[in-house]
Amino acid sequence: MHKTIQPAGWKPAKGYSNGVLSEGSRLFVGGQIGWTKDQVFESRDFIGQMEQALRNIVDVVVTAGGKASDIVRLTWYVTDKREYLEKQAEVGAAYRRVMGRNFPAMTMVVVKELVEDEALVEIEATAVLTSAAQG
Repeated sequence: MHKTIQPAGWKPAKGYSNGVLSEGSRLFVGGQIGWTKDQVFESRDFIGQMEQALRNIVDVVVTAGGKASDIVRLTWYVTDKREYLEKQAEVGAAYRRVMGRNFPAMTMVVVKELVEDEALVEIEATAVLTSAAQG
């Protein structure tokens, strides 16, 4: 069971959680970028790569026996802060297509570049798999 942690007196979080308290098996997903399972970039834009990176994360979680709602933390590394901010509506829509209304604790870091030259975003995740998901 996950419990959202919101300190008293803080403004409400919008689209994320400040903290998530969980029990169960922890799954740490390494940074995923916007390429396919074949390591091919099908998209050259931020939204397409972001959505693919999130799908990659969910694929890893599902393979481990979990589901998107088991993800409790995401750390985003983006190369263009302005593009991310200018496309908030598209970011939100793409996020919900993959993650539903699960808004885990999140951090975003702006970086100069990523290891893969074509990558515009890299996202790592932590999931806590529920007992039912563990089989």
